[in-house]
Amino acid sequence: MTTKNSSVTEFILSGLMDQPGLQIPLFFLFLCFYVITVVWNLGLITLIGLNSHLHTPMYFFLFNLSLIDFCYSTTITPKMLMSFVLKKNIILHAGCMTQLFFLCFFVISESFILSAMAYDRYVAICKPLVYTVMMSPQVCFLLLLGVYVMGCSGAMAHTGSIVSLTFCADNLVNHFMCDIFPVLELSCNSTYVNELVVFIVAAIVIGVPIVTIFISYTLILSSILHISSTEGRSKAFRTCSSHIIVVSLFFGSGAFMYLKPPSLLPLDQGKVSSLFYTIVVPLLNPLIYSLRNKDVNIALRKTLRRKTFF
Repeated sequence: MTTKNSSVTEFILSGLMDQPGLQIPLFFLFLCFYVITVVWNLGLITLIGLNSHLHTPMYFFLFNLSLIDFCYSTTITPKMLMSFVLKKNIILHAGCMTQLFFLCFFVISESFILSAMAYDRYVAICKPLVYTVMMSPQVCFLLLLGVYVMGCSGAMAHTGSIVSLTFCADNLVNHFMCDIFPVLELSCNSTYVNELVVFIVAAIVIGVPIVTIFISYTLILSSILHISSTEGRSKAFRTCSSHIIVVSLFFGSGAFMYLKPPSLLPLDQGKVSSLFYTIVVPLLNPLIYSLRNKDVNIALRKTLRRKTFF
């Protein structure tokens, strides 16, 4: 992926912060975060796979959400951990572009799978009599295909625009990963068109899912308010609460990072925002869904009893 007119064959990632005394404690802190993220997400994937009563559209999308969280955390965290223990955390030009592609692919895929989950909740609450028809396996597969097609298209747009740039002598990326704006800063030529591409793609991949989620939950809220029983309203709110929390965390940090011009967002502030949606969100998602979900808790107890029995 190295361009012919670029003199840079490798980049140096500056890391999260330049404070030697905090490097080792931060290494162990984020290593713990990563281990918990891997265990929880793979655990949730395994739990859904092993329990047939979780083989429903809702858990089909949750399965893929956990898979995406695991993958993009793995794309970022191991390389970030190296910056805490190495004097120079070097990444090849091709490696940097590859990391950027997969980061964009998984983040965009997550935004669209969250909107697919919102649509699933809308059908379950507002159209319960035709739920099995509207959320048939074929429909779920097409929705998932759309999620990954949008993820791939957005990642190709971002990575393609950056691969075409020329990078000269400066190869220090002021970040713990190859993110879009820190890499753009190193370009020798104008990045106006590239920044325009970032804002257009970000507006689509954040705007379209947010509009879908907003419309879905407006209709859900309207339907819930027409439920006469308090128990029925409470159950409907519980069904949606975990998803609303996850959506708020993910889109809040993503919009803060990518819908502002880089001149208005200091890089240190950008690092914190990036840290949140690449490290913290994949850590919290399985916790939110498992701790607040009755079906998952029941499945976990059944699986543990089955294991104890054997």
